[in-house]
Amino acid sequence: MVSEIVQEIAELTSENKKGVEALYAAEATLAQAEKDLDTAEASAFLSESGSVAERQAHAKLRCADIRFDRDIAKAQVNRVRTKLRVIESALMAQATMSKLMQAEMKL
Repeated sequence: MVSEIVQEIAELTSENKKGVEALYAAEATLAQAEKDLDTAEASAFLSESGSVAERQAHAKLRCADIRFDRDIAKAQVNRVRTKLRVIESALMAQATMSKLMQAEMKL
C-alpha cells in the first residue's frame, strides 16, 4: 500500500511538471491570439469610415473569427489551470493518506 502511494505521488508530480509546461504553451498561444485580435481590430477600424461607433462595429464584425480563436485560446488556458488544480488536490490527498498510514504504523 505504501509503495502504491509513493508511486502515485511520483506520477502526479510528473504530471504536474508537464502541466506547468502545458500552461506556458497555452498562455503563449493566448498572448499571440490576443495580439492577432488587437492588430486585426485596429487595422479594420482604421480602414472603415463613418462615426467611431460605426467603425468599431464594423471592426468587430470583421474580426469575429479572430475573436473566436482568442476565446478558444482562453478556454485552453483555463482548462490547463483546472487540470493543474486537480493534480495538486490529488497530490495533497495522497500526501495525507501517506501521513495517516505512517501514524497508524507507529501505533
